[in-house]
Amino acid sequence: MLNKKLISPSSIAVIGASNDVKKPGGKMLKNILDGGFKGNLCVVNPKEEKVQGVHSFPNVGSLPNIDLAILAIPARHCLEAVTVLAEQKNTKAFIIISAGFGEADAVGASLERRITEIVEKVEGCLIGPNCIGVITEYYKGVFTSPIPKYDSSGCDLISGSGATAVFIMEAGMALGVTFANVFSVGNGAQTSIEDVLEYMDRNYNPATDAPIKLLYLETIKDPEKLRRHAASLIKKGVRIAAIKAGSTTEGSRAATSHTGALANSDMTVRALFNKAGIVYCSSREELLSVASIFKYKKLKGKNIAIITHAGGSAVMLADALSKGGLSVPVIEGQEAEKLKSYLYPGSSVGNPIDFLATGTAEQLGIIIDYCEHKFDIIDAMVVVFGSPGLLDVENVYNVLGVKLDVCKKPIFPVLPSVINARREISRFIAQGHINFPDEVVLGKALAQVYKTPQPSTETIVLPSIDLKNIRKIIEQNPSGYLTASDTEALLKAANIPHVPTIVENTKAALLLKLDAFDFPIVMKVVGPLHKSDIKGVLINIASVAEASDAFDQLMNIDNATAVMAQPQLAGLELFVGVAKEAGFPHTIICGLGGIFIEILNDVAAGLAPISEKEARAMLQSLRGYKLLQGVRGKDGINEAAFIAIIQRISALVQIAPEITEMDINPLIGNPKDLVAVDVRIKIEKTVVSVAN
Repeated sequence: MLNKKLISPSSIAVIGASNDVKKPGGKMLKNILDGGFKGNLCVVNPKEEKVQGVHSFPNVGSLPNIDLAILAIPARHCLEAVTVLAEQKNTKAFIIISAGFGEADAVGASLERRITEIVEKVEGCLIGPNCIGVITEYYKGVFTSPIPKYDSSGCDLISGSGATAVFIMEAGMALGVTFANVFSVGNGAQTSIEDVLEYMDRNYNPATDAPIKLLYLETIKDPEKLRRHAASLIKKGVRIAAIKAGSTTEGSRAATSHTGALANSDMTVRALFNKAGIVYCSSREELLSVASIFKYKKLKGKNIAIITHAGGSAVMLADALSKGGLSVPVIEGQEAEKLKSYLYPGSSVGNPIDFLATGTAEQLGIIIDYCEHKFDIIDAMVVVFGSPGLLDVENVYNVLGVKLDVCKKPIFPVLPSVINARREISRFIAQGHINFPDEVVLGKALAQVYKTPQPSTETIVLPSIDLKNIRKIIEQNPSGYLTASDTEALLKAANIPHVPTIVENTKAALLLKLDAFDFPIVMKVVGPLHKSDIKGVLINIASVAEASDAFDQLMNIDNATAVMAQPQLAGLELFVGVAKEAGFPHTIICGLGGIFIEILNDVAAGLAPISEKEARAMLQSLRGYKLLQGVRGKDGINEAAFIAIIQRISALVQIAPEITEMDINPLIGNPKDLVAVDVRIKIEKTVVSVAN
């Protein structure tokens, strides 16, 4: 956990400081000096009497008591230094920028653990090792550049990668994004990104603390801590955006169900971020665009007016907004025609509003005023205005700057001419504004911000299901897939409707039981996974004779162990499943089912436990949601029943955390009810429950 000695130390010692500012210890000291640190500054360098004008001590044992020690010495020497500082110099905060620890080898990992133990023994705080350091209002404890000017109304940046933190600061400063505290946690031996967020949450002061938090995560050590403190900060008015690197589908190749193949780390992380209210970003560029959006007035609706003199940019932006679920509505009527009269011939106002390359600052002001006061359909504006290098655009940017301040609707400026209008853009940024140099990146980021839900404030009440029988089934089975009979029993205990099923490995036994079904029926091979790919699903079987032939055909398939028979149901094929990522709560996934799950990959995910509101939002986020509602004369489904099943599965995995994969595909839906058809459930007895 962070402490005040790290945030605002009264004394700092740089261990390994140098007169050579090209070395990390030298640049670290220079940055602290240039940053105007007002406390007692000491250095340790046995070869120098003074380092950059600061008295040098020969070793850590000769130092006075120190609040914060910054170590820029080889890894092998860090343990001894930390031990002396912690036990003899009352040091409670440490930053180790040195590499060669857990990221290197087993020896380094052991050294890292021993250092952490010493720091924790004195209830201290350790940042790193293998990091660039920390920037706060009180000192600039990094060995990199640039050092952004501290702005308490800017962004706190917490990064697992020091280099990435530098790249984010560099690019952000060029756009006009400002920064407050910067934490590079490196290996996170003791203090993780989640711990920094926890400190910010518990000590948040809206009058003095940055209202925006940007996170770059390479690992999530404690998903629940991240969710809890992010949600708490957001409820206090903070806005958070994050990148989670390393979320690939490589690990899904060996998955043995549709859910396992779909629920990769990225989907689980997205579900976590959604539950917390964190805006998911896939790149540094998008992260900074989201941060810039946060600095402008809040987008309260999805209807965007595009105001431009560049038709191509307007088309690309409109595409990006539309693909992200936002709208560029047509502007028409009497007021639109009146606006057109103020513009040059050839201008268009239908949206995008194109006022040509010859458009003036005065015309831009009129257009913005119409969007602000006359066009009620418009919720926000994007102004795309660059320069072909023929004229001065400063008046245009001055008008834009004024309108940003006075308009109630948000305006997002895209000023792409970073060379032709470099001087004008610099002045615009110097006035406290932020530029979006790429309209497509802005469009994607706007959509991401708009569709990210607020953290849930409701108490999640899950449906009551048969706990006793669920635990009995789980406990009597070993790790692996449940049998068909136990799967059916588990669904019954969870109150999830399931189609009647016969499974037999002899023809006589199966045909004998078919009297319980009305024809037509469906017959499927048991054993192979992807039945459709090997012609293992036969439909419209209308008689016992056809069933007899079908049995022979299915049992001739490689690896067939039995044949399943079910009544043939009519309705929309849906899908719902469960996956378990190590350390995370269960991920529940839903979407269109059957073969469409692989073709369209139109799925939504949420982290258990899932409220009724969250389940409904999952359905509504599907691209194929209109199919669920019913379209072109075809029946939709009972949405309430689908939501109930999602919640029952959420309750099921709370009772049975051993479930690592669950795959209901298809789940047949119609306006009356939903019925599970094919179901596979895998359990792992070593899985333990994750607190939710």
